[in-house]
Amino acid sequence: MPDSAPNLHIVMGPAGCGKTSIAEALSSRMSWPMIEADDHHPQENVDKMSHGTPLSDQDRVIWMDSLIAAINAQPGSELVLACSALTLYVQSRLQDETPHQCRWWLVQVPRAVLRTRIQARKDHFMPAELLDSQLASLSPPPKARFVSGDQPIDAICNEILSQL
Repeated sequence: MPDSAPNLHIVMGPAGCGKTSIAEALSSRMSWPMIEADDHHPQENVDKMSHGTPLSDQDRVIWMDSLIAAINAQPGSELVLACSALTLYVQSRLQDETPHQCRWWLVQVPRAVLRTRIQARKDHFMPAELLDSQLASLSPPPKARFVSGDQPIDAICNEILSQL
């Protein structure tokens, strides 16, 4: 991807790390469009995860097709994406099928904190039972930059922006 390509800022990590809140704050601060990857899951995936069954890469195909289409509908601008992006399959599709230069921001949070956050959520389909499978499938991209999710969101945004 040429250096002149717009950036796709992928705020990634397992459930409960704060990626959506961070992506929303970064989007708001920079006036960049934001896409929430969870909004692109087909109902079958949501149902599967809601019942504690991890997704396979085969399950992710329709989700990724929809997500790639949404990203490609905005090829000319900087873009923020809140996406777990745990597997090489997802990472490769984002990198290879969008016109953007991918910038990976992996939000790190201790496992116990992740579990507590997931258990406290009332409006999300991801149960705490899937946390271990998410952590096991997490494969950080080689160029991922790590940010601590144990600090205020403004501080996380400052950290990300200072590295651009």
